[in-house]
Amino acid sequence: MKILLLGSGAREHAIIKALIRTGSEAGSIICAPGNDLIALEVEIKAGIDPNNTFEVASLALEEAVDLVVIGPEAPLVLGVADALRSQGIAVFGPDQAAAALEGSKNFAKEIMAQADIPTGMANKCSTLEEVAAALDDFGAPYVVKADGLAAGKGVIVTQDRELALEHAAKFIHDGILVEEFLDGQEVSLFFLSDGKTVMPLSPAQDYKRAFDNDEGPNTGGMGAYSPVPWLPEGFVEEITKRVAEPTIIEMAKRGTPFVGLLYCGLILTERGTKVIEFNARFGDPETQVVLRRLQTNLADLLMRAATGKLDVGPVAEFSDYCAVTVVLASEGYPNSVAEVREVTGIAQAEAIDDVEVCKAGPIGRVLSVVGYAQGFQEARTLAYEGMARIHLAGGHFRNDIGLKVSH
Repeated sequence: MKILLLGSGAREHAIIKALIRTGSEAGSIICAPGNDLIALEVEIKAGIDPNNTFEVASLALEEAVDLVVIGPEAPLVLGVADALRSQGIAVFGPDQAAAALEGSKNFAKEIMAQADIPTGMANKCSTLEEVAAALDDFGAPYVVKADGLAAGKGVIVTQDRELALEHAAKFIHDGILVEEFLDGQEVSLFFLSDGKTVMPLSPAQDYKRAFDNDEGPNTGGMGAYSPVPWLPEGFVEEITKRVAEPTIIEMAKRGTPFVGLLYCGLILTERGTKVIEFNARFGDPETQVVLRRLQTNLADLLMRAATGKLDVGPVAEFSDYCAVTVVLASEGYPNSVAEVREVTGIAQAEAIDDVEVCKAGPIGRVLSVVGYAQGFQEARTLAYEGMARIHLAGGHFRNDIGLKVSH
């Protein structure tokens, strides 16, 4: 099976590693645009813009690919999947209308309300006056979300009302959601969907704050681990029935079937598990740990989801081993952008058994180091041993990823 993967980040690198590890030939995978480290494993098409529907469709036809896997959210929201499907190409990733589950926080709340999915209360605001009133209604801590895509920087949770208003002002042109604050442990759970059937993957927990002890601003994610041993028994089954299946049924009813990866961002509160957000693609950095543990053929799973055959064939199976990933970010992330600086030591890190490095961009979140072992303590030790061999001037990473579960 020939696969075209769109994207250039650590998530895409992790998908490629998992495809190869579970049975795909490296020569059957193309990544566009990819990056310098991905190019060491598979063919890349560096000149391709994954958001350009014409370029992507032309490449897919020219290379006669069997399946296109869309990694990032922007091409989904822009309708790249629609253009590919119109050419008869199988796609793992939702159409533009279905990708609104991630592209619009307000649309996602509408779906949740219609499908009776447990979530926090929210007010949609189009003016700063409405935002201020909603902040006062809900009280602190304040939760303010940009309605549209914001590359992991659209959410603020703060005790400071002025800071909440400042954040809202940055995104007010696209609409704002002010939500009630939900207190509890957060968990990510991915589902493959073929538009009718869902298949759960293994849960993960990620770390959103920039610095140790969950301090600092929200980021796209600074690390993750999988599995999540403290979850109650039957958790995955409950979320499948209570959240994923009703969402997919509601989307199909609307004539916008969801085909691809449904990411459920969840929080376990005293009043039960609630949905914080949906995404329409694999999450980063959770993908790095979830797919590291996958044992089933990933290409087969993705193709079955893309072609309406998820209920035919094996379910996703995961090893009992643990995976921990730590993200290296460039200086100033997420508040400012440092100039591009050289990263050294990646090959030395990957020379350690059961350590892999997934490369992202030259700035921002630069790479993820993944440790894989029988227990959390060993997996964590491996990830940090790998990180110790890598150098980026001004770079920073959290020191407490997986710490609580490794004791």
